Amino acid sequence: MKNLYRTAALVTVFSACEHCLGFLYRIILSRTLGSEGLGIYQVALTVFAVFITATSSGLPITLSRVISKHRTRGYKNGEHAATTAAMLITLLFSVPITLLLFVFRTPFSHIFSDPRCADLFYIMIFGLSFTSVYAIIRGCFWGNKRFFAYSLIELIEEIIMIVIGVFLILCIQNSVADINKAAIAVLVSYLCSFAIAVVYFFMKGGKLYPPRGEFMPLLKSSLPVTAMRTSSSLMNSLISVLFPMRLIAAGFSSSRAMSEYGIVYGMVMPVLFIPSSLIGSIALVLVPELSECYYRGDKPALSAYVEKALNATLLIAGCLIPLFIVCGEGVGIFLYSNAASGQMIANCALILLPMSITMICTSLLNSMNCERQTLIFFLCGAAAMLLCVWVLPQYLGSGALCVGMACDFCITAVCSLILLRKKSGKLKSGKYFLRLFLACLPVICLGKLMLTGLMRAFDYIPALIVCMIAMGALELLFFALFRLYSPKELLKKFFGKKRKKTAPVLLTTVGK
Repeated sequence: MKNLYRTAALVTVFSACEHCLGFLYRIILSRTLGSEGLGIYQVALTVFAVFITATSSGLPITLSRVISKHRTRGYKNGEHAATTAAMLITLLFSVPITLLLFVFRTPFSHIFSDPRCADLFYIMIFGLSFTSVYAIIRGCFWGNKRFFAYSLIELIEEIIMIVIGVFLILCIQNSVADINKAAIAVLVSYLCSFAIAVVYFFMKGGKLYPPRGEFMPLLKSSLPVTAMRTSSSLMNSLISVLFPMRLIAAGFSSSRAMSEYGIVYGMVMPVLFIPSSLIGSIALVLVPELSECYYRGDKPALSAYVEKALNATLLIAGCLIPLFIVCGEGVGIFLYSNAASGQMIANCALILLPMSITMICTSLLNSMNCERQTLIFFLCGAAAMLLCVWVLPQYLGSGALCVGMACDFCITAVCSLILLRKKSGKLKSGKYFLRLFLACLPVICLGKLMLTGLMRAFDYIPALIVCMIAMGALELLFFALFRLYSPKELLKKFFGKKRKKTAPVLLTTVGK
């Protein structure tokens, strides 16, 4: 059995690098485009994401599960047939959608409150079919456990987007608006990642095989995931229109409303979604293993994987929540020169917990053929979020969006945990969560005291950096005291000798 811990660590390194680069790029955009320009860019990107998710989002995870099923049965041609079927499905959707969007460009552009958003969207839409096929190839890599290729190409795509974007915005001075240059960078990165993935796919023995018997089952199985993710993108697009509209109705000017949206989605959300890179790495490595256990009917192994994944997810959230509560305001000022974004990061820190649980549970449940249930959970959470966005802006301003996200993630997390327990057996992560809560309390209290004292002795930025480093050390200490992780096991996993395993273990450094 492959060492899942080391594989997860490798994927995490790539994912962390990708997200760090993307985070730095978002900082550059916030400083060059301003909060209003960033809001316009985010609206166009959000609407474009609807079409990406509609054409390909459910297929990669479904394809990876189908490939895992064929692998357990030794049916190689079935893997090729499923991959070919997935490519045909995504092209049958993406090509006609692209053509229709250009034919009906004038009426479609009216959905944007700002015409500049439409210009950005129509630059990006050229890459729809290319990035959709690339998503299918990623799903093939995923199912075949080629995590290095999967992660490396994703990182290369991010690097290309950043290099092109920075070059166009900072080095090329012409009549093209900076926000349009940012959209061109997105398009170029999609084309490059598609080309690299196709070349690697065929170099590693990838084949196109008649999709007999694979087309309809794959389409039927992927539809619930696609519906859920498309609904998520549609909801984000709806919010990008509805939220500024409700702020204007509450007395905000149009410019300030777009600026508030840019702060929440362009500044706060990238910080809050930092755990997604780590949780995504766990899910990426775990989903093929879970699928194989599910189709073999190995429930003890399935339960062991699920429990370890949940504990690791809780630990990731627990590491970041104290830092955001204590240093969130300073982080916003340091990164964006925007005090409002920092205050919102601190206020929304607790959202990390249900958000992280939702992320991992959705991936785990989808690997166990529970796509329809996760779709229902998502729709329940989305309804609560839309209600908050409609009703609360007149009372909370931009904070209404944060309250809506909290309600959304809490509903989805609770429902997902209940179903996950039913599918995998009894979960013991409740005790782990209690120990995590008790360990975080002293870290937060000591962190606030330290920051107050350091602010009197040092300048703002040095005090913030020293406080964050000290809090990291406190977390290592208290998390070890409360047996949330084992330092010895951590060192052994990375540097110890390999040995045969008699039972599946994931992330065994995480306390039971």
